[in-house]
Amino acid sequence: KLLKKKLHILFLCGWYPSRVLPNNGDFIQRHAEAVSLKHTVTVIHIITDKNCIENIEINFQVIAGIKTYIAYIKHTENPVLKFLRFYKAYQETLKRIPLINFVHLNSIFPMGIFALLLKWKNKISYIISEHWSGYHFPRNKSIGLIETIITKIIVKNANYVCPVTKNLQGAMINFGLDGNYFPVPNVVDTSYFNLSKDSDSSKFIITHISGMGDDCKNITGILNVIEKLQNKIPSIVFNLIGEDSKKYIPQIESLNIKNINIIDQIPHLEVAEYLKKSKVFVLFSNYENLPCVILESFACGLPVVSTNVGGISEYFPQDFGTLINPRDEISLEKSILKIYNSETKLNKVKMHLYAKENFSKESISTTFSNLYNKSLKQLP
Repeated sequence: KLLKKKLHILFLCGWYPSRVLPNNGDFIQRHAEAVSLKHTVTVIHIITDKNCIENIEINFQVIAGIKTYIAYIKHTENPVLKFLRFYKAYQETLKRIPLINFVHLNSIFPMGIFALLLKWKNKISYIISEHWSGYHFPRNKSIGLIETIITKIIVKNANYVCPVTKNLQGAMINFGLDGNYFPVPNVVDTSYFNLSKDSDSSKFIITHISGMGDDCKNITGILNVIEKLQNKIPSIVFNLIGEDSKKYIPQIESLNIKNINIIDQIPHLEVAEYLKKSKVFVLFSNYENLPCVILESFACGLPVVSTNVGGISEYFPQDFGTLINPRDEISLEKSILKIYNSETKLNKVKMHLYAKENFSKESISTTFSNLYNKSLKQLP
């Protein structure tokens, strides 16, 4: 039988929301919140802040019941000095934290060095959650030799390595990261992302939400398709939601796109309201791992048209929308028109239940709990 006691889990996070990047790694925050349903969670995140006057400034807050330590480091171009400041900040923060039972490392490098030290020095085991798309070829070519060697050691010493998809697991193995893999997906808060009363049926609302980087998300391609759809769907409205979405205004004007809402980054829970009012969610990325917003769309009973990249197809039941090839604007247009013409049969309740069973906080919490307990049973 597995140990059922409440553990104190230290989340060591390479990414986490902070005053420097308020939405960076919010998916890791959701993993932490899920784990906190069954265990005590403390977070350590260290980040360079150009506005830092002191060399190190440690900020403590309890956020959603999680003790959160964010250490801000004064900016330096010197990599050795930067690492020394990171290490000092980590040590100073660790002193403030009572006894921990287990470490949950989020993104391997460089925070994994601290997980490794805790294992070697204090005999505290760790698992890794990995979300980074940088292990995929050819992007992994930019990872330097020293980072590669250290990353391999960190992965080898973890009890479990939990990429968000099998696709990312494959990329990590191909990169030479030999470990005990057990994929665990992202979290969806199914209490907010749920089925609404019927959306406004007079409008056909298409929504896209992302970080707005064109090389990854191919916003240009989406806008080209929206321009064509205006003539075929009289009731069309397009929501472009994300940080810096205004940078596409010149393009939108030159394409003469009319019914469009250009919305800057919004709080995560507001995303749910937009999805519930939409008729289709569109993602046209050139590469991805497992975008939370697709899973959130399913939880809202909203069909998705997405490119078949990264691990998206692993969590994409056939009747929940359409997967198309990257850069295929013709297929994107056809797939949206199919939904507009009600050619696809949708079962919204089935979609919500699928999200709840696979991505809810409760489901992810149970999965990680089992991995922590199995890891602790492996201890000598």
